[in-house]
Amino acid sequence: MLATGCAFIKLLLGGRALSDSSDLTASNNYIDSELVERLKKVEDCFEADLITCIHPIFAPFDDIIRQQMDDLKDKRDNLLVLLETEGGSIETAERIVTILRHHYSGEISFIIPNHAMSAGTILVMSGDRILMDYYSILGPIDPQIQNRNGDWVPGLGYLEKYNQIIAKSKRGELSHAELAFLLDKFDPAHLHWLEQAREHSVDLLKEWLVNFKFKNWNVTKDRQLTVTQEMRVSRAEEIANALNETTRWRSHGRGLSIMTVRNDLKLEVEDFGSDADLSDLNKKVSGYYRLLKDYMGRRGWQYAVQTRDSRAVY
Repeated sequence: MLATGCAFIKLLLGGRALSDSSDLTASNNYIDSELVERLKKVEDCFEADLITCIHPIFAPFDDIIRQQMDDLKDKRDNLLVLLETEGGSIETAERIVTILRHHYSGEISFIIPNHAMSAGTILVMSGDRILMDYYSILGPIDPQIQNRNGDWVPGLGYLEKYNQIIAKSKRGELSHAELAFLLDKFDPAHLHWLEQAREHSVDLLKEWLVNFKFKNWNVTKDRQLTVTQEMRVSRAEEIANALNETTRWRSHGRGLSIMTVRNDLKLEVEDFGSDADLSDLNKKVSGYYRLLKDYMGRRGWQYAVQTRDSRAVY
């Protein structure tokens, strides 16, 4: 990434090498300015403000997003969130949604140029619109916990294994070795937290999908039936439960492509890479996103939160 970023920035500077600190400072200022200009072009194309969020869904990024939203001047009615994340905390995702909805009464859309996993998927489900392309992936909802060795492990797999052992115990099939394993490895407090986290994620998706993504869903696609509020709630619960099925997806890190989201989850998402109406948006997002990622690589930055009024990259 570093070599690629340097080569790309050298090209932007007309082939001049970065020979000293003054050249480096000048190039950084140029790229900072260019990023803002490209971000504004995305905003104009989508007719919405844009906030870029490339970071884990943990504190203090909810505080940083609040500051960026509070400080953004001359807001439009709608917001586009460019999101890239490995996931994180359900509670932090909920706080971010609260911030975004406080500032925008119109549509809030999420565009995923790469990946938005776990808690990132929960965050995406709060959008009025979801935009992906062939390379974009979402992920199963599976809170992470630290085991006794300090390693982060998928929590619902932990809960699933516990339930399997309990079922064997009820059938009288539990071995002494499995009993010892149960007593040694499973923390009741962790298990309770996991059960609550799973239910929390289902409740949030039921609320957000019904209120935002499904708000204009009035007629079923195939049979042209009138959609009731009960149908919206039921459909949202199906999607939430499916995303929580560890045995269905096999792996916490498995990517759910746009086709999987459409065909398996039966959730309508827009293909910003193939839809002719979104082709201009695709070009502008690609130009902005590639420059940002190259720049982050050259500077050694892992995270970014950016609006047109800020240069908050870390």
